[in-house]
Amino acid sequence: MTNLLELYVKLGGLVLVGFILGRKLPVTVPTRLGQFLFWVGVPISIVSFLRQSSLSGQVWIAPAFAYLAILLGAFLAWLGIKGQAYFKNTVPPAPTQASLILAAMLGNTGYLGFPITLAMVGKEYFAWALFYDLLGSFPGTYAFGVLLAARFGGGAQNHWQIVRAILINPALWGFGFGLLFRQVTIPTVAEFWLEKFGWSSVALSLMLIGMRLALLKSWRSLPQAGMSLGIKMLLVPLILGSFLPLFGLTGPIAKIIVLQMAMPPAFATLVIAETFNLDRDLAVTALAAGAIGLLVTLPVWLWLF
Repeated sequence: MTNLLELYVKLGGLVLVGFILGRKLPVTVPTRLGQFLFWVGVPISIVSFLRQSSLSGQVWIAPAFAYLAILLGAFLAWLGIKGQAYFKNTVPPAPTQASLILAAMLGNTGYLGFPITLAMVGKEYFAWALFYDLLGSFPGTYAFGVLLAARFGGGAQNHWQIVRAILINPALWGFGFGLLFRQVTIPTVAEFWLEKFGWSSVALSLMLIGMRLALLKSWRSLPQAGMSLGIKMLLVPLILGSFLPLFGLTGPIAKIIVLQMAMPPAFATLVIAETFNLDRDLAVTALAAGAIGLLVTLPVWLWLF
């Protein structure tokens, strides 16, 4: 409980600082900060934390569960839409259906998942969170998510741009370099500052979440978003988490995978919604409500696992 309260103080404090700054600073600041983290902060922090992580032979199971979580979330959201059509005789428009499914399948396993797993589990098993996000959530977002949006949305698509976005992603390159760099001995001073830079990037990522939340003002789609959040943050981690012991995944490793599965909807859902003319209000509401709801669901998963 003490660790959880300390986590809430740190996470909440940094997000709150970002929220206040987001209301005061020009709207270009979150964009610039996001670009800095995307190209510099996150890749270097990945290199730093990988040097202190344990890579067991089973770590490749993490992205497999990420794909299972994405597919299960999409399937349950599809069932929910069909159930609404059957029992209430109402069918949401295609763009709204796509936003509902995206919010149920794509989680914020990077900017939010990384600091939470680092704080609650530690650096030793951080590689599991990295594998889950970079080899699971990230390609799942730009593959399944974009394909779904292209199917339901009306935006123009350039498939080469999608492939290019995946190939040039600095986090993936940082991940590959970090795996190679693990065995290289560097001076103690350099190791010290590398770790400090990594934690600074984590703090800036949380502040960025606060800045972006400060720009989200729509709540009218909350009832619809509730279905996606229930699937994404409750049903999927509960169902898949119960199967983890069958694969020999228990203790801190199981906790990391469950926490990653239980993260609220990713900011990528809003980016995809805007790109493909989906239901932006629903995406915005799901992001804001999910971030707040995590304060309630996080203790549940820590207790269960």
